[in-house]
Amino acid sequence: MPTVPIVPDGKDWTWVLQRPCPECGLDASSLPPVSVAPLLRSNADAWAGVLRRPVTELRRRPSDDRWSPLEYACHVRDVCVVYRARLGLMLCEDDPLYPNWDQDETAVEQRYLGQEPVAVAAAGTAQRRRLLHRGRFRPLHDPRPGPPPLRRDGGAGPLTPAPPGPAQSGSSRAESGSR
Repeated sequence: MPTVPIVPDGKDWTWVLQRPCPECGLDASSLPPVSVAPLLRSNADAWAGVLRRPVTELRRRPSDDRWSPLEYACHVRDVCVVYRARLGLMLCEDDPLYPNWDQDETAVEQRYLGQEPVAVAAAGTAQRRRLLHRGRFRPLHDPRPGPPPLRRDGGAGPLTPAPPGPAQSGSSRAESGSR
């Protein structure tokens, strides 16, 4: 397993709400909210397929600055947990504050590279289901904008009840394992 730590990702990922992602092509600003649930389901299927690959392939980083497919699958699973919590705050509070989430710190603390692919696949599917269930509490066609999430760089960006984060981490990322 690689011993070189990945340089933390300092990107402000909220920009994907305003313009297409040059890496995967997703244009979240034109994504109808009703399409998020099918995208999450499709995403779960894509990751389940990827996580059936040989473990040595899943743990291999394409380069020193990119996560392995297994690490990325863990990240996508945890993105669903974070967005479910944020969605819960949005649905239950007026003007909620979202705690910062350091994805790189989580990857190290949770030892993403050493996790078992079968367990990651099962947990990822379960977390997507929980996020989808949480989203049923408010109609998807009635977005309630939330306040900017607190982030390391102090940047701001809106969230919607059906956040594009997990859907954006779709099949193209599942195939490459890149971030």
